[in-house]
Amino acid sequence: MTSLNSIWTPFTLGNIDLEHRLALSPMTRSRANPDGTPGVLAAEYYAQRASLGLLITEGTQPSEDGQGFMLTPGIYTPEHVAGWRKVTDAVHEQGGHLFIQLMHAGRMSHPDNTPHHRQPVAPSAISAEQEMHTSTGKKITPIPRELTVAQIQDVVGEFRHAAASAVEAGADGVEIHAANGYLLHQFLAPNANQRTDEYGGSIENRARIVVEVARAVAEEIGAERTGIRISPAFPLGGLHEGDVDAVRAQYRYLVGELAKLNLVYLHVHHLGDDELLSSLREAWPTAMLVVRYGRERGGIAADIDRGLADIAPLGRFALANPDVVERLRAGAPLNEVDPSTIYGGGAHGYVDYPVLAQA
Repeated sequence: MTSLNSIWTPFTLGNIDLEHRLALSPMTRSRANPDGTPGVLAAEYYAQRASLGLLITEGTQPSEDGQGFMLTPGIYTPEHVAGWRKVTDAVHEQGGHLFIQLMHAGRMSHPDNTPHHRQPVAPSAISAEQEMHTSTGKKITPIPRELTVAQIQDVVGEFRHAAASAVEAGADGVEIHAANGYLLHQFLAPNANQRTDEYGGSIENRARIVVEVARAVAEEIGAERTGIRISPAFPLGGLHEGDVDAVRAQYRYLVGELAKLNLVYLHVHHLGDDELLSSLREAWPTAMLVVRYGRERGGIAADIDRGLADIAPLGRFALANPDVVERLRAGAPLNEVDPSTIYGGGAHGYVDYPVLAQA
């Protein structure tokens, strides 16, 4: 097994002092209340994992249009703020720090899953043609409504308001979700964005809304509280961003523009183009978080050791092991994830994974 020594060195992220280089990766759990407030067990779930230091929450919609899946939380009403306050208080009591991930699903949605049951919105009126779970079974995502320029500005305002609401709820910051097939990522992908105005066509135009959202959020709550996630070339949600040269050009431009805002971190969901990752690292002035699909225990520290990352977020390891930090320190065995309990349900597979003392 590769040494994990590098993950135990302290790190300062903006105004936050972290004891190590691990974090909780954002993971949808679909256990929110129907009104979008965090579920009754959410505070317990996140507090259990507070030893990870930096906790990035599940995707949280900034508006009614932003919801994609069933029972995902929101952060745009007073009730949402009050619900998240219980979570942030619980995490802070255990010594952790919480960033709420702001996720607008865009075309990766179905009217059955949203409060208003309206047609989803997107850069262009092109369906993702993906299966979506609804309360009455799986359905194909419909053709979305193309956002007007004025409505794009409304979306920017929704992110700004959601960021302010997150801080009001006690969050230490937010992560803007510009990855994994959702709205901001859709603007970056030519097969989803066929606009001919200032938000489509060139790499500069396709990146425009992402930069505008990041600037608005940083202005609202401070760059030291604003992170952003990208996933170059990820085909999730039916997206195709072109060949390797096109992807590199798009993301080198985007990250170069975002770097000017001095955001607290860049979170890269990495598919494997290490040449691109290295160039993004060189261009980025603050912290880098890197996560890879299928990374095994022995590879957790690899990107840190290679100088490509400062922090290694954990997904399934943290989902199944609330005490994953203690287990990794001790070289102890890890619980395995129960796939049947990842999305939806109650306490089972959510807050009842055993800790070492119970094993």
